[in-house]
Amino acid sequence: MRYRFYNAKILTMKEYEDIFDGEIYVKDDRIEYVGPKKPEEGDFDRQIDVENNLLMPGFKNAHTHSAMTFLRSLADDLPLDAWLHEAVFPREAKLSPEDIYHLSKLAILEYLTSGVTGVFEMYLTPDSIADAFEDCGMRCVQTGSLNDFSQSVEKLEEWYLKYNKEDSLNSFIPGFHAEYTCSKSLLEKVADLAHKYKTPVWCHNSETVFEVESCKERNGGLTPTLFLDSLGIFDHGGGGYHCVYLSDEDVAVFKKRGMGIVTNPASNAKLASGMADVTRYIEAGIEVAIGTDGPASNNCLDMFREMFLTEAFAKLANKDASALDARKVLHMATVGGARVMGLRDCDVLSPGKKADMIMIDLKQPNMQPVNNIAKNLVYAGSKQNVKMTMINGAIRYMDGEFFVGEDRDEIYRKAQEITDTLTRS
Repeated sequence: MRYRFYNAKILTMKEYEDIFDGEIYVKDDRIEYVGPKKPEEGDFDRQIDVENNLLMPGFKNAHTHSAMTFLRSLADDLPLDAWLHEAVFPREAKLSPEDIYHLSKLAILEYLTSGVTGVFEMYLTPDSIADAFEDCGMRCVQTGSLNDFSQSVEKLEEWYLKYNKEDSLNSFIPGFHAEYTCSKSLLEKVADLAHKYKTPVWCHNSETVFEVESCKERNGGLTPTLFLDSLGIFDHGGGGYHCVYLSDEDVAVFKKRGMGIVTNPASNAKLASGMADVTRYIEAGIEVAIGTDGPASNNCLDMFREMFLTEAFAKLANKDASALDARKVLHMATVGGARVMGLRDCDVLSPGKKADMIMIDLKQPNMQPVNNIAKNLVYAGSKQNVKMTMINGAIRYMDGEFFVGEDRDEIYRKAQEITDTLTRS
């Protein structure tokens, strides 16, 4: 399939490159041309008049638990520990792989309406999750949610070898839930796996004060970052989700190991966990990305809201309205996410890169007048501005219609049926 997008404003997200007027050609799953208007070259299967709207790289939701859609607005208004052990874990124990397949599809529809072209997924049954994303044509990087009660290091290795294939929509990075849900002996096996394949490892890290202090009590005063690093888990990089409470020594480890951080401002605010000082991490030279977390703790899978909160919390944390330029937040939501997820072909709009691209409607009232489009996306943008989401050269959402191989209402019906069953029993 060969597309021509013309009459477009283009934001490539390349460093120092401003928005310009031009057109983009897409051939199969790759971008063929990005630049000013030129005489048409060859035949196109479809030509789309962008009508002076914006084309840009898709957002990367760099931390989520998609199938938790069944807990949306059901497990609310509780502190994190009670939320996990009273509302979440008991209900998750009832989930089947098939349930997770269908519940993940509901989340995929929401990602598409938010302009998300790739997610960094952490949940219980990677095989059924991979099937859901593959069937919908959505890009997914998974990591393990290994803990003392589910999954195993052997399964992490199996998934690592199974899903890291060239040109696949699915890939896998080893990971575990958190320090506080894994025994030391289990974590040592994770470190062995990381060394065997020289692979990065990801986990929840320093989300709450309680998590950090209890880890220090268990491990001779070491924070989660320092303890995990002492085991060799991060010898080949990786990163942490949340990272609300990192010491200077923790930040130094992230920098030394080339690790990334994914901030989740809405979830951290809703659970009253705190605000990550992302400005400090960026100034230390750490790659920072943005995630929504799951639809149980957020409850919305909306990258526009996350960008605004990332910006606002940075200013609050530093008591400085000039902290963290909005263009940097846009970088975090696109390029930064691609980098921490290992999606180096999906970061910017450039010939040879994957055709993971979105169209933003600039004719909506919240995008007018046109002063600074990039900043306006962060401060005023919303899901209503997403006209199109293209992944791997295929349009999966456009003007309110989904193209995911299944009827939207059937996905809704199945998710509701599963939710009703799980919450009644």
